[in-house]
Amino acid sequence: MKHLIPLVELLIFAAAESAKAARATYKEHNRKHVGATLRPGPATPLWNELVTAAREQLAGYGDKARLARILGVPRQRVHQYLRDASACPDAERTLLLLAWVQARRNGRDLL
Repeated sequence: MKHLIPLVELLIFAAAESAKAARATYKEHNRKHVGATLRPGPATPLWNELVTAAREQLAGYGDKARLARILGVPRQRVHQYLRDASACPDAERTLLLLAWVQARRNGRDLL
């Protein structure tokens, strides 16, 4: 039994080194990249609120198509922005969407 102690100690040391290397690799792959593009989800609470406000304004037939013309994107892209949560518009289109929501709340239309 005593001749197994050095082997056990070696295995413990190797396991600790392996765990340390795994943590370093994990941190390297999962660290935040400064300036990286944000994706819609829990990390974008302001975008989520804007999407909720925009959805409330899309009640009528053809509203999504009109909004797509205002934003200068296909109707399917508006669906990706507001329903699928698989895409975010660029800054200019986000500001246009914000202006559109505000105009609709005031009873006006941008076009």
